[in-house]
Amino acid sequence: MSIRKVELMAPAGNWESLQAAINAKADSVYFGIDQLNMRARASINFSVGDLKEIGERCEKAGMKTYLTLNTIIYDHDLSVIKTLIDAVKEANISAVIASDQAVINYAFTQGVEVHISTQLNVTNIETVKFYSHFADVMVLSRELSLIQIKKICDAIIKEDIRGPKGRLIEVEIFAHGALCVAVSGKCYMSLHTHNSSANRGACTQNCRKTYTVTDKETGIELDIDNEYIMSPKDLCTLDFLDQVLDTGVTVLKIEGRGRAPEYVKTVIETYRAAIDDYVDGSYNQDKVKGWMTDLATVYNRDFWSGYYLGQVLGEFNNTSGSKATQKRVYIGKGVHFFPRAGVAEFKIEAQHISVGDEIIITGPTTGVVEHTITEMMVNEKSAEKAEKGVNITFPIDERVRRSDKLYKIVKTNLD
Repeated sequence: MSIRKVELMAPAGNWESLQAAINAKADSVYFGIDQLNMRARASINFSVGDLKEIGERCEKAGMKTYLTLNTIIYDHDLSVIKTLIDAVKEANISAVIASDQAVINYAFTQGVEVHISTQLNVTNIETVKFYSHFADVMVLSRELSLIQIKKICDAIIKEDIRGPKGRLIEVEIFAHGALCVAVSGKCYMSLHTHNSSANRGACTQNCRKTYTVTDKETGIELDIDNEYIMSPKDLCTLDFLDQVLDTGVTVLKIEGRGRAPEYVKTVIETYRAAIDDYVDGSYNQDKVKGWMTDLATVYNRDFWSGYYLGQVLGEFNNTSGSKATQKRVYIGKGVHFFPRAGVAEFKIEAQHISVGDEIIITGPTTGVVEHTITEMMVNEKSAEKAEKGVNITFPIDERVRRSDKLYKIVKTNLD
């Protein structure tokens, strides 16, 4: 059986995450600009002026770039949409991810590649055929099972369904990250309660909160014990990735434009290793155990397989927030790097740091660097510990930069 190239797509909510995706060897990256994307509230996002650098930086790394323009579009947005798509074309961004027909049509007429967002709920081959007139990639609905996905992938090949670029339609699915209790994200709860539309990228995440149910006839109140009944666990396909790739999907998307750069680094590195092992035939469950341990160190709401394996019911959280086995604590910022000596200087602005501490350094062009402090100096003297207010220097193999942020890794107690 010939194995087609599998594209691993990384999220980027800021420059640090973008560089982390590049360093972790993602095949592509998706990102938003200002307010017209589904993570307008959750991530910092980029500006139109950033498109050129994003395109150049990713092209140098051999990566594709996708701008998300997948919100509901109103008449007053149309001029902005056209400006953005024109800028995408000029900056040589690979494609736009869209759900509104206005975006799809204008991008298509301008010769900009279109990817159909999961917001359009593509769940069958006839819908694939319809959008193949405008788009080259279909992001399938998150509610499909692997059996349904394989049926669509097989039909694309059998019926030779091609997009505007002349190549076979590619199928993309979400492989890892947050899941929404609503069907493919079509939720109106936030709009109803806060006049803040999730479908305009401004979700207030009502579903992640605890609730008390009240019987209106008796007035009796019931707390929903130990379960956030609208907050699904995070999707994770790593332990059945072979089954996922056997369906014929060609693009795996990692969710997380609102999450930290170390999340991007860890998740992309993990799935990169799993995909490569699948291709060379060495993927196995012993390796999966180690990968799952790595995934647990970064933000997660615990993991489940989504709807891919055909479960009748979802799996929900029993706590709020992350269940990561470790967290980062801000320590300070970069002052200088001495390339010949391989030494970094940082100013300690919070907490303290000691020899033996595991650290993370992040920056717009650095991405994410993980390191363990084996020795350090304070005021040109060897020290075991440094407190807030001093400058420290320590040797490090990778280049870091002025104003990079320094964090200490602390194990979390989830008992």
